[in-house]
Amino acid sequence: MPRPGNTGAFWITLFTAVAFVIVAAAFWWRQNQEAPSGAEQQMSAAAKTENAAKPNMPGMAMSEAPATPAQSEVPLAPIQLTPQRMQSIGVQIGQVEYKAVSDELRFYGNVQANERRLAYVQTRFAGWIRQVYADATGDFVRKGQPLFTIYSPDLVTTEQEYLLAKTNAAAMHQSSVNGVASGAESLFGAAKERLLQWEIPPSEIAKLDATGKVITDLTINSPVSGYVTEKNALPNMYVQPDTKLYTVADLSEVWVLAQVFQNDAGKIKPGDSAEVTVDAYPGKVFAGRVDYVLPQVDTMTRTLPVRLVLANPGLKLRPGMYVNVGLKLPLGRQLTVPASAVFHSGTRSLIFAYSGDGNIEPREIELGPRVGDRQVILKGTRAGEQIVTSANFLIDSEAQLQAAAGAFTPPPPGAGGAAAMNAPAQAQATVELTTDPNPPHKGSNTVRVKLTSQNGQPITGAQVTVTFFMPAMAAMGMSAMKTVVNASEKGSGMYEGKGDLGSGGTWQVTVTAMQNGQAIATKHLTVNATGGM
Repeated sequence: MPRPGNTGAFWITLFTAVAFVIVAAAFWWRQNQEAPSGAEQQMSAAAKTENAAKPNMPGMAMSEAPATPAQSEVPLAPIQLTPQRMQSIGVQIGQVEYKAVSDELRFYGNVQANERRLAYVQTRFAGWIRQVYADATGDFVRKGQPLFTIYSPDLVTTEQEYLLAKTNAAAMHQSSVNGVASGAESLFGAAKERLLQWEIPPSEIAKLDATGKVITDLTINSPVSGYVTEKNALPNMYVQPDTKLYTVADLSEVWVLAQVFQNDAGKIKPGDSAEVTVDAYPGKVFAGRVDYVLPQVDTMTRTLPVRLVLANPGLKLRPGMYVNVGLKLPLGRQLTVPASAVFHSGTRSLIFAYSGDGNIEPREIELGPRVGDRQVILKGTRAGEQIVTSANFLIDSEAQLQAAAGAFTPPPPGAGGAAAMNAPAQAQATVELTTDPNPPHKGSNTVRVKLTSQNGQPITGAQVTVTFFMPAMAAMGMSAMKTVVNASEKGSGMYEGKGDLGSGGTWQVTVTAMQNGQAIATKHLTVNATGGM
């Protein structure tokens, strides 16, 4: 017991020791939580090393960089079909050959007046219109036909000067004074030139010379033959030289503004011949030529305007008419195949070369333009080679099956991968496979397997499994199919079972025979089932 005098010191010492123990325990616990173990330190170092080896992608942690799988086309393999199989799927054979071909483009267009054949009627002097002859828009007028008459004070004054100069020139013609006759003749020529500059018709000047009287109402004639498309002339109307009174369109030659898809723009050039048809005239073909390829593509329709020039006999083509345009572009002699022989598979274009006896080989080609029912081939075949021209889709599926079958070996059922790996190198039995019906068909089939030893004796007591496999066909949207038939023993080495095939076509078959936990025989073969996909 502590003495009374030392009681305070004792309790102080005790509390200090307890506090020290608590602080030490807390420090130890914290160190163990924060400090990783040796194994954790090694894992952390390995993780850092791995992350340092990875490329740093912008905007993404190094550990989050995705791995992009390589994408490739489905491989194809040569196939061989029996004559019966070729007939059942409708295989037809054609030939690669050179032909003189021409590309044909068809598009639509609208008739327009030829802007180079438009005429505007204006006067070069001010005046008042008196009488109007061509008084309606759409009237047809011929060249030289009167359009209207006009009275102009300026014109009357000029006519008077002309007549006076003509009289003076005639009077001074016999003058003996030097320069008088030539001066009078010069004034007369200047007055006449002024009338011509005002485009007074020569017929009116002749009339002025014949009568010797001023023409107050001058007749203005049409400069061309065509249709009046614009008319602003009215009786008693005051006009200035800048007043456009008539627009006359010569429609003996017209334009067609055709709309060509931008993909075909590079095929067309000025001078190419074209044929134009109109529903209003069945059987009638108007010949024309490409005049100009306009530079601006319509951003809404993605078409390029092309201007054609056509003769218009009988004025049958009217501005605004909707017409059909055909353009033939000779391409010369090209290597071609029937268009039905080309099979498009993903990013590839294929043909199927036929070498006889049912042997068919898929071959990648490079395409040129399609012309009618022929397809130009730039690379991948040669003239005279035989090719398949129909049933290409089914043949492509067969080729994909053959290619996939080369890499597929199903494991023995129920044994897992180890049993297949432990199979003996030398088969201990001979396998014979038959089906009922023969060949098998889509639906239920009876499968029979006969096992015999190397010396020809039947093998009994075996477990026999027959696996039917068909790879996935992405082009047809079909997933892989698998049917497993466990055959039961029927005696004398014969094993039998039933199984349903989900589709006709080529099946890869694996027959596996097990005895006492060991594989005594494995056989791979291909069978063609009937009944369609």
